[in-house]
Amino acid sequence: MLCDLCHKNIATVHLTEIVNNKVAELHICRKCAKLKTDELKQQLNISEFLSSIIGMDEVHQEPATIKCSFCGMTFEDFRKKGNLGCAHCYISFKRRLIPLIKKVHGAIYHKGKIPKAVRKDSIIEGKLTILKQRLKRAVELEEYEEAADLRDKIRKLEKKNQS
Repeated sequence: MLCDLCHKNIATVHLTEIVNNKVAELHICRKCAKLKTDELKQQLNISEFLSSIIGMDEVHQEPATIKCSFCGMTFEDFRKKGNLGCAHCYISFKRRLIPLIKKVHGAIYHKGKIPKAVRKDSIIEGKLTILKQRLKRAVELEEYEEAADLRDKIRKLEKKNQS
């Protein structure tokens, strides 16, 4: 398939956008993708974008002196670049990142997608594992009402899995 923009090179980047239940696809080559990316970088300051979209102005109220203990990146560096320096940054900036992640994605836990080929039993086993972990934690914290609810959910899923 040729690039939709230059009509010369083979398209290696495939973009799909769904707006109002209408699908728009764009197939472009690596060269055109780089040109488009460079244009966007010139037009868009990532710091301004994050501030306007996810309310990073609220984060400004705290001093930006907190640094990642592993790579030395500050939260201000993240605001400017839009990328974290390492995996440890997530821990260092956890208090500031959780509200941002929640605003952008609507949740703070990744649920992911389950392939159609995965059997129903595997899904139930995964849910059981999570529920058992939550049950153990509830018992440790002496939250007995929650533990009882979790126990009942586990029993219900186990019965479903056996049938």
